[in-house]
Amino acid sequence: MSKDNVVVGFVGLGTMGGRMAANVQRAGFKLVVHDLHRQAASHHLAAGAIWADSPRALAREADVIFSSLPEPSDVEAVALAGDGLIAGIKPGAAYFDLSTNSLSVVKKLNAAFALKGAHMLDAPVSGGPAGAASRKLAIWVGGDENVFDRHKALLDAIGDKAAYIGPIGSATVAKLVHNMSSYALVCALAETFTMGVKAGVEPLALWQAVRQGAAGRRFTFDALIDQLRPRRAHAHVQSHPRRDDGSSRAWLGRPRFALGNAAPAGTRGCQDRGGSRAVGRSARACHSRLPLKTASIKTGCQCGSRSFGEA
Repeated sequence: MSKDNVVVGFVGLGTMGGRMAANVQRAGFKLVVHDLHRQAASHHLAAGAIWADSPRALAREADVIFSSLPEPSDVEAVALAGDGLIAGIKPGAAYFDLSTNSLSVVKKLNAAFALKGAHMLDAPVSGGPAGAASRKLAIWVGGDENVFDRHKALLDAIGDKAAYIGPIGSATVAKLVHNMSSYALVCALAETFTMGVKAGVEPLALWQAVRQGAAGRRFTFDALIDQLRPRRAHAHVQSHPRRDDGSSRAWLGRPRFALGNAAPAGTRGCQDRGGSRAVGRSARACHSRLPLKTASIKTGCQCGSRSFGEA
């Protein structure tokens, strides 16, 4: 695949998409872009990208298309609406959706694009905004393996871990399993660390201790340092999930707990922190009351009607 002969289209230039599209440009591919807000494309246009007024117009120009969007409904609209990608897609073109999507939607899109003689592949990513910028990004791909192989060099321009998983939908399942596993682990660690701190152990000392054990040597606890750093002046819990793109609109729950400045011991209790309202008024996390002098760990994980981490 020669870069000079391939036009890449990119729809969705948000926190993740904007960075991934920039890496496509840096790799030397011709780029056509579209977003709800043209301002989001300002850096790409300044670097030589071409603006398309609609997904349909973008698809008419592109040989390979990527989308990075917040919700399955957004992907479906961009792909299948009257002015969507499918209305302008070229026969033989490849469409990779990088969003965290749903299994039913990716299968529906795959079938619809096949009728147009085009290929749709689910290709969710993991690595967060930092990974999207640095290319330290996993890209899991489901669909036609020959299409994956054909465009592997382009995928490598976006992430350093592009992998074929299986038939259409396989990558979406892998991403959801990854996210659910991550949320479950953080829930469990929030519980165990709350127990340890309530028992009187200083949080950072506790973290340093458990990292030396059998589980710790497998890096189980390493990510917790981001939650324990005192630089977070106002620690809080988010009972709603946040995907790799930073969006609070998602459909898998993820707890967080953090160390930060807090009120004197005995005055800390259950509070509503606003962010909890993103998934509904009834989804409120209860922050554990901890007997610390200068800091507290506050945890919350919604699981059905039960809130983990309650005092």
